[in-house]
Order: sequence, then structure tokens, then C-alpha cells
Amino acid sequence: MPAVIDYALPGPLTDLSGVPDAALPPPADPLALCGVARGLVVGPLDAHGLGLPPGRSATNQVRPAAALVQAVLALDPAPLTVTRPPARRIVGTCRHVAVLTVALLRHHGVPARARCGFATYFEPGRGVDHWVVEYRTSPSAPWRRVDPELPPSADARGGYRSAASDSAFPVPDVSTSDGTAVAGEFLTGGEAWVAYRRGAVDASRFGVAGTSGVWGPAEIKGNAIRDLAALNKVEVLPWDEWGRMADAYAGRTGPDHDTLVDAVAAVCGADDPAFVADLYARDELRVPEHLQR
Repeated sequence: MPAVIDYALPGPLTDLSGVPDAALPPPADPLALCGVARGLVVGPLDAHGLGLPPGRSATNQVRPAAALVQAVLALDPAPLTVTRPPARRIVGTCRHVAVLTVALLRHHGVPARARCGFATYFEPGRGVDHWVVEYRTSPSAPWRRVDPELPPSADARGGYRSAASDSAFPVPDVSTSDGTAVAGEFLTGGEAWVAYRRGAVDASRFGVAGTSGVWGPAEIKGNAIRDLAALNKVEVLPWDEWGRMADAYAGRTGPDHDTLVDAVAAVCGADDPAFVADLYARDELRVPEHLQR
């Protein structure tokens, strides 16, 4: 029987069943729900200048959304719809914002999933490691991408919409080889890999902001595999590594690994749940249990 991935139900890291209902947002338009988590999380670099007590940055290493919500409520017991001042937010990355958003959407039965890849709208000419959210309003509706970190007034290039805008943005078309579909877009790891393999982008321009060494094809490959995991409802931390990732980052993989990532990109792009689940079942692609808690 073909595998079915129900994105309206929580996965191991997005289950909010233990969170008090009074703290959670009421049912709302999906775009409104996409704007909640932005007011609960402060990035590590911004947190550095706040003089937070030792240990506050520990939430940056937390995977489950429920544990993140409990940490939010421990700092401020107000409902999650109340935006916190930066000093009373949990420390986390774009991944934390995306996973909290997906958890809230799924809690209300909205099909949603996190996507791991690169934003080309933060630094001109660069694809910066980033996570966003996709949701849809019905099983037959198209997926819509939202960057839940963008402030209400922000509209990036290429028709991007923030969570507070009147509509989300469509999934980009990276089928051309001239690079015109890349500028101003968010690309999943697989989409970036396809663009790289077709010569549409320079892989050395794709990587992690604020670092000097985490750029290039290996980072694109890593995010393609992390995105496959997210499509299987396992939303890892941005720096989690398993399978052959460490070897890829160290330059110890060859054409066979590139071919594997070709398959990952193709399957994620085709978005057939049966093939997504089947490919993810391979030992070198499946997330180990210790990275699922």
C-alpha cells in the first residue's frame, strides 16, 4: 500500500498535544497563524547583544516544538499570540520559527510542512541557508510558501510575501537554466541542487550566513537531504548531520553521492508522498532516532 504522509497531522517534532489550549492561538486564517512564531523567537546574533542570562541560548539546540513552546511560556505565560519583547523570547533560528509555525498550523488541521533550503533575498547574489513554511487550504490546493520570519511590511523580490501580507507566494519554477527563476526566491535544497547541476547558479554562493567555510555544493546537498527529512515530518536542526553528510562536507564523497542527491532533488520536486517516504527509508537518508527528540 502506498505510503501516505498527512501534513495536517503532527510529526514527532511538531506535536503540541501537551501544551495548554489556553496558550495556543485559536483557529485562524493560515497566514495569520504564520505570523505568530516571529514574535516568540530571537536569533542568536540578536540575542548576543541583549545580555541574557547564561543558559538562555540552550533553546537554540531544542528540536521539539512543544518544548520550545514550554520554554516560551516559562519566560512569559501570556498566550502565544502576544508578541514578546526580544529579551523575553526564546533563542532560536529560522528553523525554530518555521517548526513552531508548522506545529501551530497542524494543530488546527491545516496541511503544513517546513522546507529547508536557501533564501536569495537576504544578501544580494547569495543563497543563504534558511527555512520557510508551506501550507495549503485543501488536499487538492497548491502549496503556498510563506517566510514566517519576514516582518509585516516586508516584501522580498520576486513576489515574495511576508506572513502578514494578503497572500502567500507560489512555489518557484527552477526548470530553466538561465538563472532567472532564482533571483529573489527561496529555493529548497533540492531546487538549489537542480539549479546548480544545470549550471544556473554558482554553488560557492550558497551557504550559511556568518561563516566562511560552510558554502558550496556540500551545503546544498546537506540541505537537500534535510529537506527530504522535513517532507517526512522530521524537522532536524540546521546543523544536524547523519548518513554521509560529514564525508560530503569534508570532500570525501564522489559522483555516487551526487547521483543520490539527484534522486533526492527529483523526488522532493515531484512531491509524491509514496516516493518521498520510500526514498527516505534508505539507511543513509533516514534521520537517526537520537536526532528526532
